[in-house]
Order: sequence, then C-alpha cells, then structure tokens
Amino acid sequence: MILFPAIDLKNGECVRLKLGDMNEATVYNSDPVAQAKTFEQQGFEWLHLVDLDGAFAGHSVNGAAVESILQATKNPVQLGGGIRTLAHIEAWLEKGLARVILGTAAVRDPDLVCEACRRFPGKIAVGIDARGGKVAVEGWAETSDLEAAELARRFEGAGVAAIIYTDIDRDGVLTGINWDATIALANAVTIPVIASGGLASMADIDRMTREDAGRLEGAISGRALYDGRIDAKAALAMLRKPRT
Repeated sequence: MILFPAIDLKNGECVRLKLGDMNEATVYNSDPVAQAKTFEQQGFEWLHLVDLDGAFAGHSVNGAAVESILQATKNPVQLGGGIRTLAHIEAWLEKGLARVILGTAAVRDPDLVCEACRRFPGKIAVGIDARGGKVAVEGWAETSDLEAAELARRFEGAGVAAIIYTDIDRDGVLTGINWDATIALANAVTIPVIASGGLASMADIDRMTREDAGRLEGAISGRALYDGRIDAKAALAMLRKPRT
C-alpha cells in the first residue's frame, strides 16, 4: 500500500487548492524541489505531481519545476495536468517520469489512452475526478454526464497502470477519503485504484490497512501532510506493517 505525497504546482509554487478552486490556493512551499527532497528524506517511495495551471491551459505550464524535481529526486514520479497528446506523453517519459496521468484526455479522446498504453506499457495512469459521482474535466471546470465507473470500465484490458480517483467535493477540505465510492470503484474494475481527495488524518491511514481496502494501490495525501495532521514516519510504518 503506497502513500503518495502530493505536490500541486501553481505559478511554480507548491500549493493546495480547496475543492479544486484555483482562487482558493494556499502556498505551502515556494520551492517545490525542496519539498520533493523533504518527502524523499521522510521515506516516501513515490511522488505525485499535478500541474494545476497546465490542467486549465491544456498544456504544460510548470514544466520547469517538474524537470527540476525529476533531477533532484530518486523516487519515481507520476504527473498529471495538461498532458493531452502522444508527443507530450513521450516527451515527459523521456525526461524521466515513471507515469503520466491522463484526465481530460481520457474523456475527450479515449483512443489516445489506449494507444499510449500500447506504446508505453506500465507508464499510463488515468485520472478520474468526480463531482457528485460525475466525471469532471478541464481542471475540474466542467462536469460531464459520465459516471466514474463507466469511464473506468472503458479502459479494462487497455493496459492502464492505475486509476487515480479523486472526489472533488472532498479535495483539500480534510473531511476524509470517500472510502465507499473509492472501494466500490476498485471492486468494479481490475485496474488498480489510487484514492485521492480529502485524506485527513491517521484514521484514514488506518482505514487503508483494512481488508476491504486491500485492492487499492494506495492513496494520495496533500494538505494533511503539510499541516501535520498526518505524521509521515508513523503513517509509513503503519502501512508497511504486515496485515493480520
């Protein structure tokens, strides 16, 4: 079970949004490279990056910061936000990304996802961001009529490495992961699912160790790590403890 620390990039800084609102951004570190190094030193084994500006623009905006992070950390890095072409995917993988996350592209151009999985096996994740159970796109600015599970099933057998499921209504407000919806999605598909949005406390970490969460690949944590509501050392120790 992996705990993915999140670095959300806006204007080259490490921020957290409230409910996906770009006007509700709190800056936690003006130096995202230093933040990436801190997470590595704390013992985290992955890093989750989001180019928030890129998600709205439809192309990479914080690319320089991402590249600097890739050069500074040994940990595998997954990145989402504004990646919407095969050329863009290939360029990022060549720069050292372990996984590219496709969100809006998964809704607008599912054939792109399938072709990317074929060309870059094990390197493509799909980000499913839902508001009220409906998939949101374009940096969460638009909500579609598509159900999260319906979108996930479209990629069964395509070779998607993971689905990152975010409940927008809980993102950045520390109310806890929507475990019911996340586990239901994990049970609906064979693709590994990563929980995101609202992870709030050590109680959520404990919830990750329960038997029904066993099919999850892990969960992403942002604000709770920055605010100290989750102790990195204790959380990692809990998740690495053998299940009983």
